[in-house]
This record gives sequence, structure tokens and C-alpha cells, in this order.
Amino acid sequence: MRLLVLGGTKFLGRAIVAAALARRHETTIFTRGQTNPELFPEAEHLVGDRTGDLSALDGRRWDAVVDTSGFVPHVVRRSAALLSPASEHYTFVSSISVYPEFSQPVHEESPVAELADGQPADELMPDYANYGALKALCEREVVEAFAGRALLVRAGLIVGPHDPTGRFTYWPHRLARGGETLAPGPPERPVQFVDVRDLAEWIVGGAEQRLTGAFNVTSEPYAFADVVAGADVTWVDDAFLLEREVGEWMELPLWIASTPGQERFHEVDTTKAHAAGLRHRPLADTIEATLADARTVDGVGLAAEREAELLRDWHAR
Repeated sequence: MRLLVLGGTKFLGRAIVAAALARRHETTIFTRGQTNPELFPEAEHLVGDRTGDLSALDGRRWDAVVDTSGFVPHVVRRSAALLSPASEHYTFVSSISVYPEFSQPVHEESPVAELADGQPADELMPDYANYGALKALCEREVVEAFAGRALLVRAGLIVGPHDPTGRFTYWPHRLARGGETLAPGPPERPVQFVDVRDLAEWIVGGAEQRLTGAFNVTSEPYAFADVVAGADVTWVDDAFLLEREVGEWMELPLWIASTPGQERFHEVDTTKAHAAGLRHRPLADTIEATLADARTVDGVGLAAEREAELLRDWHAR
């Protein structure tokens, strides 16, 4: 298969290119040439900019395209329209953030987000408030350009080697530090995420099979206790964390308080993707690989002093 990857040298794109090359696909990478340009010398590298210069793609043909770097509808529209006559299949990496609320487990037919009044359609807001709605609009652009030939990958939190976000990385590094660890209880609290390598394998396989339609692609729920297994954990409840204004998701990664509209955030229905071949490596493998290959990120996760203060307050109740 001749495969074009839009973005392919940072995190998910990097894993997709690695998976495609391992499966002996003729792989082309289209990037700005700024992030890890030395990677994958065996692949063809095309340099351009999705927001402006797509000339490197003109006059070329591929069997399939995987788009890992589309966030704004008008940018996705340009690449999808250009590539529609040049490729049989287009995979767009979207997000479960297209769903506006999680009071019940969402599935692929659940309503998707729309832009709120005043939210721009041509740029991502600094607080990411329009992220989900923009991804939903990007999906529409892809489906319009590749009618009957588009795969929409609504990915959950992507974790594992080379993760630049720190949203999962915090936990392996925190456990490696040892000592009493604060975690959001109860221990059976569900959490979902997908190892970047498993996601990449599934995406390349989906392109091979020409899968179409939307798929929620993340794990079946783990218990939070599985993530912190073997650690000296003190479980604290949502009320305590909210009262002390602990930031969800970024200050305390994986934690989303059970507030109205978010009660089932980590219970996304993944039946369809698993029936289509999604498989997961052992959680211990993901944790080990994350610890080895991904660094902590400044500003993500509880600072040691903040965690110690919270633990003191919890024990002093």
C-alpha cells in the first residue's frame, strides 16, 4: 500500500509511520520538516505547510491517507479536497471530545458538539473550549470530500512512548518517585486511554481494510487502581479535590470529577472498534514504555509541594 501520512514525526504520527514501515508499506510523510526530521530515512519526506503550501502533494497518488494533524475545518477541507481524486481512502484522527456531554456512555451515534455563540471556526481557542466542535466540523469536511471512503477515528486519551502532553506520563514518573501518592478515589474509578502503538496498528490496519465510518478508539475501562498498582496510595474523593480547586485532567491527570454531564466520561462505548480488531497490550507494558521514553511535562501533574499539602489536609480532616 502506498500510504501518505499528514504529520508523522512527533507522537501518534510517528507511531503510525513506524507501524506502516514495519508492515512494508511504501510510506510518504508530509510535514513542515521541523520536528524530528531525521526520523524514518527509509520513508519519503515531503515538506510543506497545511495552512498554506500543499504544492508537494500536487500530481501525486496514494492508496490511502492518514491525517493526524487536522484541527481546523478550513485546513482539513483544503487537504481533503486536494487528495480526494488522488487517493482511495482517508483516515481522519478525531477525538472523543466531539461528544459534548457524558451523562451516559457515548457511542458513535451520539450527538456531537457544535460551536457555541462567539466561538471561532477558523482557530483553536487558547483554552481549547472549541476543540471538540472543531474536530466534529473537520469530520464533516472529510466525509464530504471522501463520501463512502472515510474512516473517522475518535480516539481517547493517547498515551505511551514519546507522549509530549504529560497527561498520562505523570503517573509512571510519580510512582517511580515512590512515597505516599495521592490518587482520585474510589480505587475502582474507571479510566480509559489507548497506547499509541496499539492505536497506530489499528489505524494502519483500518487503512488496509478500507474501514469507513466513525469508531470510538480507546480501551475498555481500567480501574484507577490498576494504573497505580503497587504504590503507597491514599485515595481522596471528588468533593475534597473540588473544594481545594485541584485542576481536572492537567493538574491531576486522568481525573474528571463526577459532575453533571461528566459522570460517564471514562465509559465510552468501544464495542465497534474492538469488533474491528482493536487490541491492547498489557497495561504494565504501556507504563514501562512511558517511563522509559516520555518525560514529565512542566505544568502538568501535581507539584510535589502541592501533593504534600493536599495529603496533610486530607489526613487532618
